[in-house]
Formats: sequence, structure tokens, C-alpha cells
Amino acid sequence: MKMLDFMGLLKKRVVDYFLGINSSDTMSNLLLWFTGSWFLFTVDKFLIKVVLIMKKEIALTCFLLLSLPAFGEELWVITSLNWEPYSGDEMANQGNSIQKLMDTLKKAGITLKVEFYPWKRAQEVALKKGYLGYYPAWPEEVGKGFVASKPVDWSEIAVLKRAEATIEFSTIDNLFEKYDVGIVKSYVYPVEIDSAMKKYPKHVEGASNELSLLKKVSKGRNNVAITDPNVMLYLAGKNGIDNIEIVKKIMKKELVIALRNDDENKSRIQRIQKLLGEMNN
Repeated sequence: MKMLDFMGLLKKRVVDYFLGINSSDTMSNLLLWFTGSWFLFTVDKFLIKVVLIMKKEIALTCFLLLSLPAFGEELWVITSLNWEPYSGDEMANQGNSIQKLMDTLKKAGITLKVEFYPWKRAQEVALKKGYLGYYPAWPEEVGKGFVASKPVDWSEIAVLKRAEATIEFSTIDNLFEKYDVGIVKSYVYPVEIDSAMKKYPKHVEGASNELSLLKKVSKGRNNVAITDPNVMLYLAGKNGIDNIEIVKKIMKKELVIALRNDDENKSRIQRIQKLLGEMNN
């Protein structure tokens, strides 16, 4: 017999017993009533505890089951950064570029797990055993010990400014020659931009992350910023900043996975390159 059925039957028999008593001894009846009430109250408390424990166990079991890949699926792990709308741990789909990669792997029976860190930390963690690599990265950001995948998605790089500012330039070199340019310090920029940064270091203003860069440009601490316009405008909207606009889009850049290049990862590198090649055809 189930525990709840047994306790229910016990309670019913106790109630039936006390209702069936016919005694002229008032004190005895009161004592018996009190004893029965206390017993029923104790049983109810016990049942509530049992139900709560069962609910917790069921919830934990469901969580663990949902966290596991489906039967027969592989689990691959990458690191990433908060770079909304491409990637972000607060986004429902963990970012548009992350979702694109997940969908591609899902077709091959592979579940993707994403761990989010600050960008430099993400690259360090991805060197450890068990990780596929880090994503999304520009090709220039594929570091030592890694190899670039085929493109998964595409990013843009643009010059952005405050709406009320007037910015005019002819080349990237000319931009850095004339203005204080904000960049994100942890990024590795394309050669054309990196070369101008080295040529005019006094006009380079480094920010720790995209949000810091946005605030500096919005408040006029930098004349312009060079970054992905989708990221800066997304953050501007999210943070109620409405005085940022694009001056000029400079280039489109591939977003690749920096794949950890060792024997453990060899077969996975071959598989992901094949899958991405099929996706891009």
C-alpha cells in the first residue's frame, strides 16, 4: 500500500473511532478529542513534509535530465563572451551566432554547451582538455594553440560617434591621425586597424569592454569608437542611450570558432569543418 493511502486510511479510522464514542464522562471525551486532534494535526504535518520532499526530488531529477544531452547525442563544450546580440548568457537563445552554431551541430546529433567568461579568460579556459574552443572570434583573434574553423556567421566593423558630433575622415589612418579613437583592449583588430593603432598610439583610447566603450563615446570622452555596430547599438538600446550613430561601416568579418588544436580535438575539428563547409555551400 502507498504511504499516502495508508496515512489517509489511518486518519479515517481515528476519526471514525472518536465519532463513535458514546460516554457520559465529559472529561474523558475532552481528553480523547484533544488526543485525536493532536494526532491528526501531526499526521497532516508529516504528509505535507513528505509531499514537499517528493516535489524537490522530482524537480531535481527533471533538471538533471534536461541538462543532459539526448540519448545517443555527443556533448561538445565551448567558451564564449557576452557580445550581444551575437552571444550572451542573458539572451534566451544565448545569442544569434551561438544559436546558429547550435542548430548546425544539432543536425549531426551534437549538443553544444556554452560557458561564458570575460574574453581573455574565455580564451585561457578553452585551452584546457575537454573544450572544443572559443567562439565567436574574428580570424585575427585565433591564438596560439588554436586553429580557425570555417565561418559560422558574419560580423561588421564600423566607426561610431555621438549624434551631435561631426566626424570626417578619408582613411583609417586619417581617422586615427585626427581623432581619439575608442577600442576594446581585449580584442585583436584586423590588420588595417591594428596598423593605424600602432602608428598613432596617443590617439588610441582602450576600454575594458563594449559597455565601457559605449559610455565613453556617449559622454564625449572618445570622439569615435571602432567596433561592431550591431553590438554597440544593441547595448545602447538596452541601456537607454539614444545618442549613438554609425559614421561608416568599414568591413565585414567572418566569425569563426578558435578550435583547440591537439590530438584530443583532431576528429572533432575534422567533423566541424565538414559540417560548416556543408552549411556554407
